[in-house]
Amino acid sequence: MSETKKKAPWHGIPREEIPWYPTIDPETCIGCQLCYVTCGRNVYEMQEAHAVAVDPMNCAVGCSTCANICPTNAISFPSLDAIWKLERERQIFRTVKKEAQGKHDREAALKAREEAQKTLEHVSTRAKVEVAGEFGEKRFLVRLEQLIENRPFDIVNLRLEVPTVKGAKQKAPSYLTFEVTSEQQKEVGPFLAEVKKLVHDAGLVYVSEQRL
Repeated sequence: MSETKKKAPWHGIPREEIPWYPTIDPETCIGCQLCYVTCGRNVYEMQEAHAVAVDPMNCAVGCSTCANICPTNAISFPSLDAIWKLERERQIFRTVKKEAQGKHDREAALKAREEAQKTLEHVSTRAKVEVAGEFGEKRFLVRLEQLIENRPFDIVNLRLEVPTVKGAKQKAPSYLTFEVTSEQQKEVGPFLAEVKKLVHDAGLVYVSEQRL
């Protein structure tokens, strides 16, 4: 048995005051269960092979889908005239206007969140950079530190590979990798361009960059 709960008002009118509910003719009902499976408001249950409106006031005001599809016309509803009269007498359209504005606002907020999420998905806030060359006398790491000073970016996971200690002293090429990350979840592309220029100005080779 469905549990009957207090119904929400219909545009400001208590649901109990609205004469809209289904009535089933048990002599005509053939127990096909079409109304039972079609109704999304749990108005019906099947009892002894017949449909029973166990929660008729939970029916959506104005909806008569179950009656329209009933193969034996066993379901009937009050006249819509009573609903139209109620709309005029209770002046529901002031409430409807407020409800519509609230729905517009919610849809606009949802759309804004979706667009912001899509934009964020296309923003690269982290990138891996590979640089090759001779680092010994170029003070590249000092200049890199100066580049990020007072900027919303940081250099992380920095790793310098040298072939040998003697090789480094003899200015053999070394290999440096590091990651550029935004501290404010912003696009790192423009800052990467500055990093690339710094690399070139230092006489090093900007091997690659990979957005993470």
